[in-house]
Amino acid sequence: MALIETRALTKRYGGGVTALSELSLAVEPGIIGLVGANGAGKSTFIKIMLGLLQPSGGDLRVLGLDPTTQSVQVRQRVGYMPEHDCLPSETSAAEYVTHLARMSGLPANAARERASEALRHVGLYEERYRQIGGYSTGMKQRVKLAQALAHDPDLLLLDEPTNGLDPAGRDAMLELVYRIGTEFGISIVVCSHLLGEVERICTSLIAIDGGKLLRSATVSDMTTSRDVLTVEVSEGVELLVARLAEQGLPVTRDGAALMVPLDSEEVYDQILVAVAELDLPLHRLDQRRHRVAELFQTPSVTGPNGQTGPAAQEVGHGAAN
Repeated sequence: MALIETRALTKRYGGGVTALSELSLAVEPGIIGLVGANGAGKSTFIKIMLGLLQPSGGDLRVLGLDPTTQSVQVRQRVGYMPEHDCLPSETSAAEYVTHLARMSGLPANAARERASEALRHVGLYEERYRQIGGYSTGMKQRVKLAQALAHDPDLLLLDEPTNGLDPAGRDAMLELVYRIGTEFGISIVVCSHLLGEVERICTSLIAIDGGKLLRSATVSDMTTSRDVLTVEVSEGVELLVARLAEQGLPVTRDGAALMVPLDSEEVYDQILVAVAELDLPLHRLDQRRHRVAELFQTPSVTGPNGQTGPAAQEVGHGAAN
C-alpha cells in the first residue's frame, strides 16, 4: 500500500484560483520532500491530506484512508507540524505537548509520558518546564515537532520545519528529522521551498509548481543516468557551443563551464573531436553526477538548432528557490 496516493487531485478556490491541478502520484514510505516555490500548492496539499480542506475533484488516500470521509482516523495516525508560529507563550512546553497528546486521545498519564519522551527526542527535555515565550526560534520549532510526535504517529507532515532558522539551526533541524525518520521508522513528508536542503535527507521527492506535478520519484531514480560531462575551454566557448549544438547535444551553461548530458558513450568522443577540430585549448573535461537540485533549475540551454531557452523537461520555475 502506498503511503500517499492521489488521482487527479484538484483544489480550486474562489476567484478562479487553482491551488492543485490534476495531481496524480503514489509515494512509498520513507522521508519524502514536498518541494516547490512559495504558492506552489504545498500547504494546500498538506491540509487536504489532514482533512482540513476538501478537494474540488479527484481522489486521495493517506495510509489507505480517505481524508474527506475519515479525517479523524487520519489525524489519529498523522502528526502535523504547522509552518507558522502557533504556540501559547505563557505555557510550558511540557504542558502544551501534554495537552495536545491528550487531545489525540491518550489518557492523562500516558500523555505526560509521551510528551516527556517527545521533548527528549527533540532535545528540549531539560527546558521542558520553561515558558515557551522565552524560547528561541529554533526551540519553538522543536516544540512544534515534539507535539507532532507525541501521539506516536505513522506519518509526520512537516510544513517548512526550518522556517526562520539560521544555517546552523536548519542543519540541526534536518539532522533531527532524518534521525526520527531512520531510527524511529516513521515516514515523514518535509514540505519546503528549499530543495537544496531537503534533498540531503530524503529518500524521494515530490516537486510541484503552480499546483501541477513536475515529478515524483525516489532520489536514486532521479539521479540514475544523470551523469554529465563538464567542459571548460580557455577560449572559443561560443564556437564549441555552436558545434555541439550542430551535433544535437544540449549544452547547459554554468558560468564558464558547459554541461552536456552523458546519454551515451559517444558523447565523450564527440566533445573531444569538436574541441580538436576547432583547435581550442581544453582546460577541463570531467564526469560527475547531477545534483538533484540541478534537475529543477531553469538554466539556459542551447538546443540542437542553436536556440537558447530554459530547460524544459523536469524543470519547474522556482522549484529550487
